[in-house]
Amino acid sequence: MKLNYKKILNVFLVSLIVFSMVFTVQVTEVSAASDVTVNLSAEKQEMRGFGGMVHTGWQSDLTAAQRETAFGNGNGQLGFSILRIHVDENSSNWSKEVATAKSAIAHGGIVFASPWNPPTSMQEKFTRNGTANQTRLKYDQYSAYAQHLNNFVKYMKDNGAPLYAISVQNEPDYAHTWTWWTPQEMLNFMKNNAGSITGAKVIAPESFQYLKNMSDPILNDSTALANMDILGAHFYGTSVSNMPYSLFQQKGAGKELWMTEVYVPNSDADSADRFPEALDVAYNMHNGIVEGNFQAYVWWYIRRSYGPMKEDGTMSKRGAMMAQYSKFVRPGYVRVDATKNPNTNVFVSAYKGDGKAVVVAINKSSSAVSQKINLQGASSVSKISSWVTDGSKNVAAATSYTGTSFTAQLPAQSVTTFVADLGTITPVEKDAFSQLEGEAYDDQSGTQNGSSNEGGECLGYIENGDYAVYKNVNFGEGAQSFQARVSSATSGGNIEIRLDSIDGTLVGTCPVKGTGDWQTWADVTCNVSGVTGKHDLYLKFTGDSGYLFNINWFKFSKASVVTEKIGDINNDGQIDALDLMALKKFILGLDTIENTKLADLDANGEVNAIDFALLKQYIMGLITDFPTK
Repeated sequence: MKLNYKKILNVFLVSLIVFSMVFTVQVTEVSAASDVTVNLSAEKQEMRGFGGMVHTGWQSDLTAAQRETAFGNGNGQLGFSILRIHVDENSSNWSKEVATAKSAIAHGGIVFASPWNPPTSMQEKFTRNGTANQTRLKYDQYSAYAQHLNNFVKYMKDNGAPLYAISVQNEPDYAHTWTWWTPQEMLNFMKNNAGSITGAKVIAPESFQYLKNMSDPILNDSTALANMDILGAHFYGTSVSNMPYSLFQQKGAGKELWMTEVYVPNSDADSADRFPEALDVAYNMHNGIVEGNFQAYVWWYIRRSYGPMKEDGTMSKRGAMMAQYSKFVRPGYVRVDATKNPNTNVFVSAYKGDGKAVVVAINKSSSAVSQKINLQGASSVSKISSWVTDGSKNVAAATSYTGTSFTAQLPAQSVTTFVADLGTITPVEKDAFSQLEGEAYDDQSGTQNGSSNEGGECLGYIENGDYAVYKNVNFGEGAQSFQARVSSATSGGNIEIRLDSIDGTLVGTCPVKGTGDWQTWADVTCNVSGVTGKHDLYLKFTGDSGYLFNINWFKFSKASVVTEKIGDINNDGQIDALDLMALKKFILGLDTIENTKLADLDANGEVNAIDFALLKQYIMGLITDFPTK
């Protein structure tokens, strides 16, 4: 009878547990999904800037006043820091590019150039896909063409407007009225001729739609890749899903990634002030920067009836959308991690530089949104200024705030930029005993993020001598072991666990063996010693040449605690609702318990619903001890 009664009671209590997990509030509460968390110590890409094109072969040059509007950063000015010009096939026309280029540089900007055609003597006609009289560069003129580009670089420098970069070809895969290049032709030039271009960085391939077939061959050829400094792309019809580029993340260490031409959403006449259509400009910028990790965003014509500057020389609504970024996210600023989509139709990115934090928030919805923003890592914030562009305002000064956490109103169909004056940035404290994502580093050398078939990203492309830094890690009273989730298609390597510097105290070394594939994951462990309190954690990677392994996540385990208490299931020194939740998950098969003896409250050798009932009574104060005591 007692045994049957016990079984019935167990079934009843398990049912209660399941019911309570469905209908009770979770014990551990995290920030609401609607909050924006900006982690100032989690750095992403360095921003190069924002700008547009002046093509003097197809339109008149900017006037002196229009140059001020384009490159100045005062009221009504765009704050552009990048100018794109064209390389005319006829050198007698090159002088037309100098005046505006000098103005951009005088304002602190940079200039790059793109060719549409080589000189006529280097061209030949051919039939492409059944269409006659198409243009391509003669194969025996590749060297001469490289010299043509060199000549333009030298001309601009000699005339007081040195170029930052020069492109090999504008839209080689959409050349109906200019010069076509196949992926193989582009590869051949990059591999055999681009290395002779000096005096400016080399951009390739500027595909019209960021089609990867144009750039994959370059990335997969070490010689061609060495000759490319900037991967340039255009965004015509590019979907958000096509903006990430895993191969570039894998191969492009030390290279820049630029979006060098677009207009969105259309080129309709006199559409520059059309609203709320102009919001698509800001949304495209957000996706390019956050989803694609682009460092530069360059519009087509600066002055155009559908451009950032209207034909009358004043900033347009589309230009104001760009200015919400360009006026505040200055060259050299670094994008930092932020909640990118906290609410439906709200999109956020964040940056830091010059002692400031910049947060750009887009609200595409038709109603205002109350948005809480938390600046993690800032010791103090003396002032937060904001500017807004909506249906009636263009980069207009708005509400000011203070504090590291504030709630702002985002007007309906608007872009708001917040600029916070920061004190010292303190890295967010990390718990050594919680699972830390490999890609969530504060700094790194040599590595790149990769994808994981277990979900999200990983720390990848690790080679001998690379390292990753995780700042302000709290080891409490001590750790005794290290565990990492790794994969390797090679023979692996080692993870050196060091404190406070790359050559700091070595507290453990964790060997990593090959797992057979980059997406075959396994756990590795090793002992650690001599680490307590808070430290900057350096994971240094050693091994043979080539890629060693990937890291999905890692964590430490605490040193043994001699004062273990029955009921303190998570071993944190307290018996509370967190232990009750851990026991629930264990009974339902959702999680494990490190030491089941602490959960066997009636000392019968089993952990079951009776133990759950006893722990609940203890926490509620209905009992003051457990039967096992």
